[in-house]
Amino acid sequence: MSIRTFFIAILLLQGVFMMAQEAEHPNITLIKSYYAAYAQGDLQKLQEFFDPNIVWRIPGHHPLAGEKHGAQEVLAFFAQLAKAKFKAEPIFFQAQGDYVVDIHRGWSNVDDGQPGVDQFFVLMFKIQNGKIVEAQNFLSDQHQADAFFWRVYPLKPLPDRLK
Repeated sequence: MSIRTFFIAILLLQGVFMMAQEAEHPNITLIKSYYAAYAQGDLQKLQEFFDPNIVWRIPGHHPLAGEKHGAQEVLAFFAQLAKAKFKAEPIFFQAQGDYVVDIHRGWSNVDDGQPGVDQFFVLMFKIQNGKIVEAQNFLSDQHQADAFFWRVYPLKPLPDRLK
């Protein structure tokens, strides 16, 4: 093999390698599109990403915590996040098989003079047939999130909360 042929082969392999790196996993494309719809506050568009039997898990000890079952419960959760002016800025995505993991900055710009929430979140999505079937949230500061959501969604005073 001549030097010229060798260098041509190296350049061709380098081009193939770069093309392989640029090809995005289809589930990452799906989750990026989900975040774009979330950023627009378009609940109808968000519903298109959810399997009808989706399970969304929110950790913590606050009014929005717990498992949400079905697309309607998940959408109701997102409607409440919108009331809290909650935003998400995706930073990193990784896919393997049916799973996508993302890291994003989550924050709220509720201006009530109290400390808000601004931290890193990790979401683990399970994708099947082009739909999100499960999502699990992981937070970098659960105590900050709990305090924020209790402040934004306080209990009604007694006796009204018992009705």
